[in-house]
Amino acid sequence: MNRIKTAVLLAGMTALFGFVGLAIGGKGGMMIALLIALAMNLASYWFSDKIVLRMHHAQPAQNGPLHHMTQRLAQRAGLPMPKVYMIESPQPNAFATGRNPDHAVVAVSSGLTRILTEREMEGVLAHELAHVKNRDTLTMTVTAAIAGAISMLANFGLFFGGGQNGRGNLLTSLLIMFLAPMAAMLVQMAISRTREYSADRLGAEICGDPHALADALEKLEASAKRVHNPTAEDNPATAHMFIVNPLRSGGRDNLFSTHPNTANRIAALREMAGGGGKSAANRPRGRSRPVWMN
Repeated sequence: MNRIKTAVLLAGMTALFGFVGLAIGGKGGMMIALLIALAMNLASYWFSDKIVLRMHHAQPAQNGPLHHMTQRLAQRAGLPMPKVYMIESPQPNAFATGRNPDHAVVAVSSGLTRILTEREMEGVLAHELAHVKNRDTLTMTVTAAIAGAISMLANFGLFFGGGQNGRGNLLTSLLIMFLAPMAAMLVQMAISRTREYSADRLGAEICGDPHALADALEKLEASAKRVHNPTAEDNPATAHMFIVNPLRSGGRDNLFSTHPNTANRIAALREMAGGGGKSAANRPRGRSRPVWMN
């Protein structure tokens, strides 16, 4: 199913490139745009994960315990060991990327390593591995590249608004008005918010502790609201990839929200564990300090 979604996204991007090229430069502009679109389609498939990692300045992680934990969970999930990357950001967050399980990457922020306990970290890593197992990662990374490309096209159309066809700035203004929300719509349509519930559910099964992921989500949601992530704000097309919305304006269940309401996700996990009303003090606890400090 994800392969079909990806194919539809790539076809849609090609059509949008052609349309903008036609509006800006006539048939010649359309042909150039279609050639560019073909190149970007290939790049999106093969290199979108590398593009996203570069956007967020992610570097290969050197943390031994984090690698060991990821490897243990990957074995439990029946997956190859993914590469582990670190994002230098005070906002605690994480995402998975890669076109298939054999080329998967799990990226965590440095802020995440400072606030989660061992069991909570396992819950987050298991959630990201669930995206890999569900093969969400290709669609997620390609969608991020596509949304960014559409925004670039809209800016390109605004800059060269006069064109050769005498249509003036009105046409380019309309392109900006429609293409920008269309980019958000593509993200919303291709990366349904139900994938987060699915990854939560499978991630809880992988780590064996739904409350661990629920506790982690509570911490991440609270931190994301008060800790700024400038890189994510500069690259909003990648917001849907993170376990919680990294943008300050996130958190609501609205038409263009990239994530379901975190409180609803937590409630579903508590219900899955059969302990929705259990207090945090009575739930099982791992080590109180982050695992990489032990």
